[in-house]
Amino acid sequence: MVTHPLSHERPGRPRSPPSKQRRAAGATPEERAQPLCRGLGLRAPVKKSKCPSCPGQRPLQGDAAELCPPGSPEPADRLELQAFRDYGASWYRFRKGLESKFHPREPLAQQPQVTAEARCKLISWLIPVHRHFGFSFESLCLAVNTLDRFLTTTPVAADCFQLLGVTSLFIACKQVEVHPPRVKQLLALCCDVFSRQQLCNLECIILNKLHFNLGAPTINFFLEHFTHLRVESCQADAREANNAKALAKGMAELSMADYAFNKYAPSLLAICSLGLADQMLHHQNPLDLHISGYPEEVLQDCTDKLHLLVSLNGDSLPHVLPPGYF
Repeated sequence: MVTHPLSHERPGRPRSPPSKQRRAAGATPEERAQPLCRGLGLRAPVKKSKCPSCPGQRPLQGDAAELCPPGSPEPADRLELQAFRDYGASWYRFRKGLESKFHPREPLAQQPQVTAEARCKLISWLIPVHRHFGFSFESLCLAVNTLDRFLTTTPVAADCFQLLGVTSLFIACKQVEVHPPRVKQLLALCCDVFSRQQLCNLECIILNKLHFNLGAPTINFFLEHFTHLRVESCQADAREANNAKALAKGMAELSMADYAFNKYAPSLLAICSLGLADQMLHHQNPLDLHISGYPEEVLQDCTDKLHLLVSLNGDSLPHVLPPGYF
């Protein structure tokens, strides 16, 4: 089991900048995308993450107090719950049915230069990067999925692995963020050792290799679904459910960086992360894990592995919850 540095990771700077890109006539996009650098370091400007806010209980008076009793969701959450009531069950079945199509179980099997340790360092670097920009957890999940699926199709040189990471994040943010990052910002994170043309060329290669199939079902989707389900069924109030979801997201980040967890489907990781979060927070009404449809032995195996992962990386989790929980 690998420990994950997350925001504590501070690799050194690159030893030297790459030489100018070769512009031989007739060069393929793949050739143009290859950087000519060695010893690339992984660095990013990281600002301290803020704890995700949980929906509070506003003081209500009169009829409003009857419509929104203590522990009820905020107005925005009620809109999400209404959408969940209308489409949640169908949307869950549809997305779960797509998991096998978008889930790469052994992305490093055909990679001669990229190791599980290198992948761990890259994803542990992408985690604070996506927080620094204020991107959604969905963007991070899609970026890791895009990266892993591309690794199953194409051997990647070690010195352009970081470029693959930021390009995957760029593609993910274009799908879900209102304001995706600029290419210049992403290149600055890599100490400007890559060119704009290299990133754009690699983006085209990734999209073509994946046949533009980018809408993968993510851990984030299933965390949201199971959280809505427990609130709608009155298994937990909104505050308790959202605290469990916040802690489960921290566990999901750890699991994405650990190559050993690639064998587990996103829906399984989501339900087990929520179940373990309930245990750690000592919730009186824990989520019933069997609503996921997974057998007991499968749930127990994944939960045990997550518990070990958390025990090795416990220092990385307290910042995702309000003070007083750890």
